[in-house]
Amino acid sequence: MDITSSPSPNFDERKHPVDMLVLHYTGMETGQAAFDQLRNPDAKVSSHYLLWEDGRVDQLVAEDRRAWHAGVSSWQGEEDLNSRSIGIEIVNGGHDFPLPDGSLPPYPRAQIDALIGLCRKILAAHDIPQTRIVGHSDIAPLRKQDPGEHFPWEQLARAGIGLWPDGTGPADGPGLAPGETGPDVEKLQATLAGIGYGIAETGIFDPLTEAVVRAFQRRWRPGRVTGTADFETLRRIAAVHTLYTAD
Repeated sequence: MDITSSPSPNFDERKHPVDMLVLHYTGMETGQAAFDQLRNPDAKVSSHYLLWEDGRVDQLVAEDRRAWHAGVSSWQGEEDLNSRSIGIEIVNGGHDFPLPDGSLPPYPRAQIDALIGLCRKILAAHDIPQTRIVGHSDIAPLRKQDPGEHFPWEQLARAGIGLWPDGTGPADGPGLAPGETGPDVEKLQATLAGIGYGIAETGIFDPLTEAVVRAFQRRWRPGRVTGTADFETLRRIAAVHTLYTAD
């Protein structure tokens, strides 16, 4: 694929081998604004790649360097994810710049086709497990919402990028809500932590638990992003945990 070199000064040396891929949306009004920000030395932010709406790709930082895209984050018990990951910023206004009707701006087909090609290129070059392909909201659920519930994670999984659970299982049952306490909440937290989310087993459905549930829903139950673990959300959490912990 054609990739344009557009170097950013915002990088330093890696401390770990690459074993993660982090997907973002830019969350800015235009792609040009994001392009300028990611190359601005005063901004101190960057990613390895910027993917435009029409499928054009700019490489801002070499893959063997540490770009500054993940921020304070954690996954599967690890931090300093900038040192472990390759970051792709996808031009999309997201929650900060919705459409006039309030809906989230779609990701164009050309952009997603190019993203699939770019991800395949990255996965062919690095030993990145499927369980370590994440969105920014997965690794920083209290701070971030991207790439958003409108991002086509299921389509990417069908293309071999990430995992997606099947749709079978009971249709209804009890759930869990913010403020609840007890062993069922502790089990929920343990299951989310087993997937990779940075959450402790406190037995209290606190604001962090709510944020993590919401992050999970953005990715695997995008039609219901509430932070409440209704029965279908619990079923999907269990299904994803099974996928992520399979031998």
